[in-house]
Amino acid sequence: MGVGVNLTKRGRFMATAHIKGAKISAIGTCVPSRRFDNLHDSVHFTPSEIRKVVAMAGVRQRRLADDAICSTDLCTAAAEKIIEKLDWPPETIDALILVTQTPDYFLPSSACLIHRRLNLSNQCAAFDVGLGCSGYPYGLWLAAMMIQASGFKRVILCHGETPGRFTLQSDRSVALLFGDAGSATAIEAAAPDSSAGWFFAMHTDGNGYQDMIIEGGGFRNRFPEEPRKNYLHMNGANIFNFTIKRVPPLIMDTLKLAGASADSIDYYIFHQSNQYILRHFIRKLSLPEERVPIVLENYGNPGGPSVPLTITRGELNRSNTTALKLMLLGYGVGLSWASALIELPPEVLLEHLELGNGRDI
Repeated sequence: MGVGVNLTKRGRFMATAHIKGAKISAIGTCVPSRRFDNLHDSVHFTPSEIRKVVAMAGVRQRRLADDAICSTDLCTAAAEKIIEKLDWPPETIDALILVTQTPDYFLPSSACLIHRRLNLSNQCAAFDVGLGCSGYPYGLWLAAMMIQASGFKRVILCHGETPGRFTLQSDRSVALLFGDAGSATAIEAAAPDSSAGWFFAMHTDGNGYQDMIIEGGGFRNRFPEEPRKNYLHMNGANIFNFTIKRVPPLIMDTLKLAGASADSIDYYIFHQSNQYILRHFIRKLSLPEERVPIVLENYGNPGGPSVPLTITRGELNRSNTTALKLMLLGYGVGLSWASALIELPPEVLLEHLELGNGRDI
């Protein structure tokens, strides 16, 4: 039990964890109510270009935040919903984790803003994690460790991104792909012997940091002379090659770590990168299509929050009274990739809502 470093059969080291004593009680997701139809609302590209991108990426419409909505608004709405449904008094929440790369401010931590709006106790730990597409498995790992090692009883994990706000609408490589979303996951302590536990594998390759980057705005280049540097740059070919190279071994290594077979997984919940890549994984790994829910047609790619969004909107079959075994897979900016093999209890609450207007901080 605990974090370890294992040597895989290919000779690479893999940071892994097997953690018991945590369970998910609720997952809430929230998207902006504004719909953007790629086929009808796009004006920067020719109709033939748009149809080609939509056919390949699979994104027909996206949810886009207006200037009044930030990641914290989406996450707060999702958190309020599940906390109310669970009837958790605010003072019983021990920690709040916010995973985001679209914070409200450089400082303070955006987790503090959500902490305030949820009226949590001043004895509640709250902090940001600056990860993107791999952030949901990492966030679950952190929350589970806090419960296992620190004796925390209840943790709220928020993951929200508004990539629609940092993509240049005339950039064909990204303009028709990204949507916005937020999420909140309620995690609480459980009897250590109540399940097999959760399994995690985490990887990083910082050599690819330039493959998805916003060069301007940070302290390396605070006020760039070229406005384009304030928007996302993505090397699509490098990201594609990284993804198809790294994700299949990640799946196999995670199964091996858990001593599980591919057939024992009820659902593979992929980060909703694009339809072409997801279909490639289905073919390459011989995964049944019904076990790989895809929701990006209607929501686009909101980065890491696409994982919980796929859980709430992917129409998972929860008719059985046993827990669902899910493999969660995040990969992208960093470069970073991670997995979590978890059990979703049959009584878990899955909530989804839309947000029409941002709220003042």
